[in-house]
Amino acid sequence: MPDFEMFLCKSLLGWLVIQVCITLVFLWSLRSRQKKSLPDHQLPKTAIVLCLRGADPFLPNCVRSLLQQNYPQYDLKLIVDHQEDAAWKIATDTIQEARATNVQISPLTVVRSNCSLKCSAIVQAVSELDDSYEVVALVDADTVVHPNWLRELVSPLADPKVGATTGNCWYVPTGNYWGSLVRYIGNVSTVVQMYLFQIPWGGSLAIKTKVLRETGLLDKWSQAFCEDMMIRSVLGKYKIKVKFVPSLLMLNQAECDLPSVRDWIGRQLLCSRLYHPRWSAVVGDAISSILFPTLTILTLIGAILSGKWDTAALLLGCYGSYTLGLLWLMLILEQGVQQVISHHSQPIAKLSTNTIGKMLIGIPLTQWVYGLGLLSSLWMPTVTWRGITYEVAGPWNIRLVKYQPYQLLDQTGDRKLSL
Repeated sequence: MPDFEMFLCKSLLGWLVIQVCITLVFLWSLRSRQKKSLPDHQLPKTAIVLCLRGADPFLPNCVRSLLQQNYPQYDLKLIVDHQEDAAWKIATDTIQEARATNVQISPLTVVRSNCSLKCSAIVQAVSELDDSYEVVALVDADTVVHPNWLRELVSPLADPKVGATTGNCWYVPTGNYWGSLVRYIGNVSTVVQMYLFQIPWGGSLAIKTKVLRETGLLDKWSQAFCEDMMIRSVLGKYKIKVKFVPSLLMLNQAECDLPSVRDWIGRQLLCSRLYHPRWSAVVGDAISSILFPTLTILTLIGAILSGKWDTAALLLGCYGSYTLGLLWLMLILEQGVQQVISHHSQPIAKLSTNTIGKMLIGIPLTQWVYGLGLLSSLWMPTVTWRGITYEVAGPWNIRLVKYQPYQLLDQTGDRKLSL
């Protein structure tokens, strides 16, 4: 067999072994025992910041869950993009139904032209807090948290070496759209990578207010496109740790179609290019996970067309083993995560034979969609997010082209998310 084909087979199987080892490390972290949460009198006063633009399908559930926290001193601060935004009425109605008094809803008053709208909203919310708040927690509108979420998120901050804590998002593979499945498969790898590099997720994040002041993170947010990817690098300069809390893997059941997830992947990879502390590792992972399998498929087709049946059989066996290995990793990760989320009465996805078959087909599809997303992120001069276009010339050179209130064009009842 020619050296190139042998190189492809060794590369694929070698990368699979590496992924198995990394996955086992992550699974071990999920099984590690968490320290007991702090008692009420030791929990610091906390502000939960929720930034809203558009009526996310699970927004009422999100707000309701945030108002039902098992936590002694906390206030919910909602910053809505505009009072005409559909999210304003949904949030207001949910607050009234809950008869909550520890919540404040405000419109975005200053639309900064040199950062994203989300960063503008976070900066506004945090800047308005008084000194009594020792912790700021960030959450996304599509995150439905359990009652102990805030307690478990804040408790590890008692360690003076820990400045921020985070959970992560876990999607369901049983949706009606191929976009939902592609997002699920890609996210499996992303969650493990974020754990390894201590990259926090802005959808479930807590940070000490004194850390915000000492590190100048608020100033960074006022010039940035996203809020979470940079935190590890900024805190690392001050030898402050970011801690992953396994019990805070949040299940997300919102769905998305393939065009939406393609744009979402491009935006996420752009954020990685701008702020990820190990961008070269992201590129290396893409080469191993996307380029080598694709080259193997193309070489396999070439071997079949030229009648090299021995070479074709070996390549097919190699690619099949690699793909089945990835499927096995996803299944054991799914089972490990289900054990975590079941403790908080979150719904469990039932994997039928049909779903597993779609996952197998979705593996190469995800590789190609992510490959296109990576290529587009390398020269993406503009990006559109929730109806707003931004010019991106560098990590701290962001320009909002034109602001307008968000209009929800597709208000369907299938809980499909506008990413």
